[in-house]
Amino acid sequence: MDFIEGEILCFDKPLRWTSFDVVSKIRRQLTRRLGVKKLKVGHAGTLDPLATGVMVVCTGRATKRIEELQAHVKEYVATLQFGATTPSFDLEKPVDQTYPTAHITEPLVREVLTRFLGRIEQVPPAFSACKVDGHRAYDLARRGKEVELKPKVLVIDEIELLGFDPEAMQATIRVVCSKGTYIRALARDIGQALESGAHLIALRRTRVGDNRVEDCLKVEDFPGWLENNS
Repeated sequence: MDFIEGEILCFDKPLRWTSFDVVSKIRRQLTRRLGVKKLKVGHAGTLDPLATGVMVVCTGRATKRIEELQAHVKEYVATLQFGATTPSFDLEKPVDQTYPTAHITEPLVREVLTRFLGRIEQVPPAFSACKVDGHRAYDLARRGKEVELKPKVLVIDEIELLGFDPEAMQATIRVVCSKGTYIRALARDIGQALESGAHLIALRRTRVGDNRVEDCLKVEDFPGWLENNS
């Protein structure tokens, strides 16, 4: 393989790693293996630290394809907790408000999910990489500053309920969507559509384009894989 000319690799991002952590680790291992001081390495689509799954990493001249690869359709499996919200819409921040859930049933959840099919408008989370006046929204939000983000148009191709636990008030959903979709924001919007609240408690990206999570490399297995493929 020619990592300087350019290769595209797919990793299963570990829980609590940032996307930057993965890129740094892969770059460090590649430069050591190739005996070079510098090598371009980038990723095609950020995953939150609390998310796992498919992360496309490009090396060398293949980094020029990042924008093209980011545009590919993505698939996620997400678990939502109903009846409570957090400022980050996931477990990064503690619960800030609770809501009634006695009226939430499986048929109601199924019906509400259909409302999100097709072209929708979504306001990104304040805790996101979107830029506001040249600053990352999450930097402003973490400093306690008000963040106003404009709605973006995106497409939900498929959304289905995989499981519903009425006692825990949790639902697991599968979502196939366009670039720019924030599943955390989708959880927020589903909670509001249910006349309650919701936040993400688990998120796994299972596909990017034709790249599926079951075919991805584990970060910890990369040195051995590199030994056999370079």
